Amino acid sequence: MKKKIMALLMMGCMAAAMFTGCGNTAGNGSKDTYNIGICQLVQHEALDAATKGFKDALTEKLGDKVRFDEQNASGDSATCSTIANQFVSSGVDLILANATAPLQSAASATNTIPILGTSVTDYATALSIDNWTGTTGVNISGTSDLAPLSEQAAMLKELFPDAKTVGMLYCSAEPNSEYQVRVVTEALEGMGYTCKNYSFADSNDIASVATNATNECDVIYIPTDNTAASATNVIDNVCRPAGIPIIAGEEGICKGCGVATLSISYYDIGYQTGLMAYEILVNGADIKTMEVQYAPNVTKKYNVEICNELGIQIPDGYEAIE
Repeated sequence: MKKKIMALLMMGCMAAAMFTGCGNTAGNGSKDTYNIGICQLVQHEALDAATKGFKDALTEKLGDKVRFDEQNASGDSATCSTIANQFVSSGVDLILANATAPLQSAASATNTIPILGTSVTDYATALSIDNWTGTTGVNISGTSDLAPLSEQAAMLKELFPDAKTVGMLYCSAEPNSEYQVRVVTEALEGMGYTCKNYSFADSNDIASVATNATNECDVIYIPTDNTAASATNVIDNVCRPAGIPIIAGEEGICKGCGVATLSISYYDIGYQTGLMAYEILVNGADIKTMEVQYAPNVTKKYNVEICNELGIQIPDGYEAIE
């Protein structure tokens, strides 16, 4: 009787291992299946590209040995927390946090499961780390979407040397946006511009805040900001008729409402994050000592339609956004 009970218990354990995929290893010591939880803050072109790059990299490396549980938080931080906690409860092998709010939620949910961020502008700001050295020292690393802020300020100066007042339009709920605005403001004020902040709490405030900015400023700067990126049509409907040009922190925002940007490839940083995940999962790399990585190349790009409509002449060295 005891032997029958033991046999049944062993069969149950084997079946559980087959269905959970957790702790299931192949003969070479690697797992048969890696379960990856993906939390993306909101659906828009840049974040979508980063997620695709991440999945492509891991699929190329692992084939059918990787499974993705892809969740979208629809721009809600509370939903990010719910998703992250679900990933922890299900015992995923790694979490991809696509944007700052998912990174912060994942960091609060676990200090053991590896977390890789992407489309995160500044990890020190997002995670409240002082004396930043390039690594977090905890179970978090990833890639940054930060294009050089000093070069963004120089681009505004190049295109609008006679402007006097620059409006900084951004979401106050995004710490990385506040960081970018602070750095770009310092650079622009050093060039003689007056900068004024126009922050909105969420997408419901964007139209009214943007209207105030167009009434008081010569040029608007929008940093890499997820809330703004999801509402470029609203911003464009306010700023373009008013004849106020926008310098954007990333290509997706520029394509929707801007005149020029210093562009990176979100697909590329997502792909690089996927390669980092492979090193952690398969080769045992220590995430605590993995340096946050940045896009290797930046490109000056411009929005042909809006530039033509506003009569803005773009100098040589810029590529048209397709």
